Amino acid sequence: MALSPIAAMILLLIGNSIYYGGVSNAPLLLVFVLTAMVAIAVTRGIRFKERVSVFSRGAGSPNLLLMVWIFMLAGAFAASAKEMGAAEAMVNLTLRILPARFALTGLFLAACLTSLCMGTSVGTIVALMPIAAGLADKTAMALPLVAAAVVGGAFFGDNLSFISDTTIVATQTQGCKLSDKFRFNIVMVIPAALIVAVLYVFLGTSATDGSFSSFTFHLSSFPKVLPYLAVLVTAAFGVNVLVVLALGCALTCLTGILDGSYTLMGWIDSSLTGVMGMSELILISMLAGGIFALISHNGGMEFVIDRITRRVRSRKGAEWSICALVAFANVCTANNTIAILSVGDITRRIAEQFDIDPRRSASLLDTTSCCVQGILPYGAQLLMASGLAGISAMSIVPYLFYPALLGITVAATIVFSKRC
Repeated sequence: MALSPIAAMILLLIGNSIYYGGVSNAPLLLVFVLTAMVAIAVTRGIRFKERVSVFSRGAGSPNLLLMVWIFMLAGAFAASAKEMGAAEAMVNLTLRILPARFALTGLFLAACLTSLCMGTSVGTIVALMPIAAGLADKTAMALPLVAAAVVGGAFFGDNLSFISDTTIVATQTQGCKLSDKFRFNIVMVIPAALIVAVLYVFLGTSATDGSFSSFTFHLSSFPKVLPYLAVLVTAAFGVNVLVVLALGCALTCLTGILDGSYTLMGWIDSSLTGVMGMSELILISMLAGGIFALISHNGGMEFVIDRITRRVRSRKGAEWSICALVAFANVCTANNTIAILSVGDITRRIAEQFDIDPRRSASLLDTTSCCVQGILPYGAQLLMASGLAGISAMSIVPYLFYPALLGITVAATIVFSKRC
């Protein structure tokens, strides 16, 4: 059953394309349910009960359950903040600070800076997506475009930050220093980020200055923005994302009750509504964990690694194989950190065999995984973004210019490398 992961990925992509651009992740959930049933059915060599056990262990892994907590707290924070008018107040403040045509670029750069400070793409999306959704609602800009600006900027820091788990894992598996990998990495990242920032200036022209003129921010509304400011500041200082979200929820409760936006029961109701709104994303994440556990059990990863590396003959070929390995692992696991861990050892052996600098192999691992993770509609980042924005994950994908351009940059550094 070594080909089962390929079949599963094809089924997922076909299912996504059927409902491309919708406003719900329910069709994606249905695809995952069907894929899970097929994966359990085609697994051989163990009894049915054990297949279900393997699936369940993957669906209930510690990393996934941590993500479930993040989804629940993010939903509660976003819904309760919106109910008390915090989202509208924060958007009005943003619109008064940023010039109209630079609003989209400013949002992208804010996401770049936030993710660089806190080292996590998910945390950045949690902090900025509610603001982005409100910004799109107040202007003529398309919501998927605005959401994509946040997601793209979130992966900037995920790829570069010294406290990012992907950076740490990539450098540890390849045996190089964080600072050395950073210097190798930034050469690829900065050009892509600058091009995207300029592109967003032109795309942001749909938000005219006239559309901003009617929005004012009164000092009396300042307490309403405190939950968002607290989330942004604590996230920027690298506080654990669960603590950040819990603080945000507590502040929405306190502020909303004090200014009369709702009672305690009103806050509880709005928070529960937000949690329930994340139910599809939680189920998709758990189903994905179970499916990929079965893929690993069936030997799918080993099969593909063997096929990709058996014909490598040159340094450029070795670099292409490193990118292909981590990309495939990322597609299968929907987690860039786990993907790097999965192929880290074999990447190091390939690098040593073909005289690839460890800083270069670490940079290829981290950057390629971020490119792939940044466009996966069933990855945690796009699921979180779509859930907070109230749109489908697939509708965001066409606007993900930064991950796509970063992938082109990686390919260019391999093609135009002087060493063969």
